[in-house]
Amino acid sequence: MIETILLLGVKVSRVNLDSASQQIFQWIKEKKQTYVCVAPVATLVDANRDPAYAAVVNAAGMVTPDGMPVVWLARAKGCRDIERTYGPDLMRLVCKQFQQKGLRHFFYGSTEKTLVQLQQSLKEQYLDINIVGVYSPSFQSQAVRESDEVIRLINESKADVLWVGLGSPKQDFWMSMHRPLLDVPVIVGAGAAFDFLSGCKPQAPVWMQRSGLEWVFRLGCEPQRLWRRYLIGNTLFIFYILRDLIKRNL
Repeated sequence: MIETILLLGVKVSRVNLDSASQQIFQWIKEKKQTYVCVAPVATLVDANRDPAYAAVVNAAGMVTPDGMPVVWLARAKGCRDIERTYGPDLMRLVCKQFQQKGLRHFFYGSTEKTLVQLQQSLKEQYLDINIVGVYSPSFQSQAVRESDEVIRLINESKADVLWVGLGSPKQDFWMSMHRPLLDVPVIVGAGAAFDFLSGCKPQAPVWMQRSGLEWVFRLGCEPQRLWRRYLIGNTLFIFYILRDLIKRNL
């Protein structure tokens, strides 16, 4: 069983990239049906604002610390062994580590163009990767139940892992909603991994990722789409931390 640490009401798993990827493979071998959420600051903030979302995230088999501020908060609470387990890096590692084992991948989300480029990029990097299906859904502002036809498409692919790239919180609600309908053992919310690994969107330099400044890079690339998430979300994150400190002191 994965150990967790409670951060602002979210049960974040005490993992790193290697332990998370090994856990995913172990679940696949056991045919255990579960789903994995990646948790940046935005996930902790949204979970505090929406109890239904908090329940969805806390029901996941694993909640990875996707952002450095989440890691720092966990370490400040005494969890020294936790490391950033970023969605795109986790997807890369699983694709790389288990390609020789014939792991069957299905990719759901994003646009048809991105999925075409994602497949091409992954096949160039991991020659033995086994991609058994992709599907680009029509855009919806929130998670909706997929058609029986698409559910059948995913099930008939006999995928071992289903990567969902819809962005949070939508992908987390989608995974929770469809978990009982799908045969695939592990569903992973991959966040922006499809865009980054396909090369459709630029990724922040490693030094910015490690210093917790990736949000600045992403905000600069997509200010209209992300300003609310980062400027308001980051402010609320600090507020929730201070609120919890005051409660504990009282």
